[in-house]
Amino acid sequence: MEDATPPKAPKAAKSEQTRTLILETAMRLFEERGYDKTTMRAIAKEAGVSVGNAYYYFDSKEHLVQGFYDRLANEHQAAAQELLDSGERDLAARLRGVMELWLDVSEPYHRFAVQFFKNAADPESPLSPFSPDSRHAREATIAIHEKVLSGSGVKVDAELAEMLPELLWMYQMGVVLFWVYDRSPGSERTRRLVARTAGLVARLVALSRYRIMRPVTREALDALGEFLTFGDRPAGSGSGSGQPPVTPSAKPASQS
Repeated sequence: MEDATPPKAPKAAKSEQTRTLILETAMRLFEERGYDKTTMRAIAKEAGVSVGNAYYYFDSKEHLVQGFYDRLANEHQAAAQELLDSGERDLAARLRGVMELWLDVSEPYHRFAVQFFKNAADPESPLSPFSPDSRHAREATIAIHEKVLSGSGVKVDAELAEMLPELLWMYQMGVVLFWVYDRSPGSERTRRLVARTAGLVARLVALSRYRIMRPVTREALDALGEFLTFGDRPAGSGSGSGQPPVTPSAKPASQS
């Protein structure tokens, strides 16, 4: 006898459509009215759903913004996959490529990014990129940088290897801050910043394995390990992806 249980896919699809509708409505209202002046009730009304339904999908306005962060991280991962799997081994090219792809997928949201940054800049805000609430989007981005490194031909000092994906994420956060306030057409100034700095970052990573650079590398890592934390987790304790961040050089560096 055939199973008469109806498939669940249509219901799941409708649920995702409702969630997307609420999220997109919120993004529009944040742009039009500002983050602080937009209420969950207004979002629900504009989306044509009940207030209870809006809260079913998103516990608060902050969770709506987290939903946006997650969407952006997922879009970036999808856009970067071809580059990450391309066989390109040059670290500068890989890093520049994923950063430019982030700018591509983020450009449609540029007009209201400053609305979020006003709140994200508060270290106590759940919207802070360092907060526990931002962990999913943060770890998704760190995972991209793990692949940037692991697919490159770079040899990294063993002491730097564990923290390096998170340091590249911090580099990206610096670029994001510049981008938020960049009003040049197509974020052209930010793209030039990426073009100028990706190669510099790659060279610094390569230099880290040289013996003469080891004292500086250790001092920098000690300072970062002492002061840098992600929510309730110290930096360098892993991104949660379950993958090693980068394979360090198999042999100790002997260059002087």
